[in-house]
Amino acid sequence: MSDESYIQLAIEIAKKGMGNVSPNPLVGCVIVKNDKIIGAGFHEKFGSSHAEINAINSANESIEGSALYVNLEPCSHTGKTPPCVDKIIENKVKRVVIGTLDMNPLVSGSGIKKLKKAGIDVKVGVLEKECINLNKFFFKYIFKKIPYVTLKFAQTLDARIADHSGDSKWVTSIDSRRYVHSLRSKYDAVLIGAGTVSKDNPSLTVRLVDGRNPKRVLIDSNLSLKFDRNIFKKNTDKSLIILTSEKSRQKQRKLKRFTNLGIKIVFIKEESTGRLDLKNALKELGKLNIASLLVEGGSKIFTSFIKENLFDDILMFMSPKILGCGTPSIGSLGIKSLRQAVKLKIDNVKLAGDDVLIELIK
Repeated sequence: MSDESYIQLAIEIAKKGMGNVSPNPLVGCVIVKNDKIIGAGFHEKFGSSHAEINAINSANESIEGSALYVNLEPCSHTGKTPPCVDKIIENKVKRVVIGTLDMNPLVSGSGIKKLKKAGIDVKVGVLEKECINLNKFFFKYIFKKIPYVTLKFAQTLDARIADHSGDSKWVTSIDSRRYVHSLRSKYDAVLIGAGTVSKDNPSLTVRLVDGRNPKRVLIDSNLSLKFDRNIFKKNTDKSLIILTSEKSRQKQRKLKRFTNLGIKIVFIKEESTGRLDLKNALKELGKLNIASLLVEGGSKIFTSFIKENLFDDILMFMSPKILGCGTPSIGSLGIKSLRQAVKLKIDNVKLAGDDVLIELIK
């Protein structure tokens, strides 16, 4: 097998950690000796052993003189676990092939220097684009300290996310909804606005597939919602966060009841328009170690994120239905000509049951 094949295998193994390692990166490692894989591992959970250590510990023979393949540069600093580089050197690995540099300032390049200094042959940049994309959440979070933001639409062909009465059950097929539940398990948190909670009464949990529930983030500027909503009643894992305005501090009785339900309240600055400052909201979520955010609506929330250019990509589930009226997926952006249009690139298109999933990037 080629270097590319082993790095691709490391990428696939790394994906097993999705939903469990954030805000750490997804890392997979494969150890090869005499053209045979003798060990493999991945970073399984935040705070636990890194992929390289798990791979070394899994080896069915001595790894001296072997080649170690890893999608991300091995760490050379002591964090929650000891440096992986030291263990690689200690076990006399002959060659290390790395997908991409770790952009974390604590690591970037230092691990490679240490390996080379120990006389190990190092190759960097194998399937680099794929390796960077695998950890797009981690890299943005490390640089900007705010989460990677994905906007998820479920709309008709004429861009409606609900009918005239506000009913959105169901715009898209069960296959699309199952895909969304799978997505939720891979993001740190899912965000919606109070309007969506009021109309749709969602739970925002993972039910149609196996996977862990993300944190739920609710934007409710005035703490206007009633306690009978599913998002409150089903907060058994104590993972609900409410973003609200500083003015809400006056609602002491309601705040106390939320706290007793295990709900975290985060007070956000207001813009001159009276709406919550989304930039400030993302910074506060970053402080809570939320590195990835799936925004699920509604229309006003989508519009605000696009208008303020606070998103990284869009996942658009398009149903082969036409309503002719109803709630648009995106409201007015203040754009008056085609020249001002928000320009995106189609990264991928695939079928999701009866629907089409269009993946868009900037």
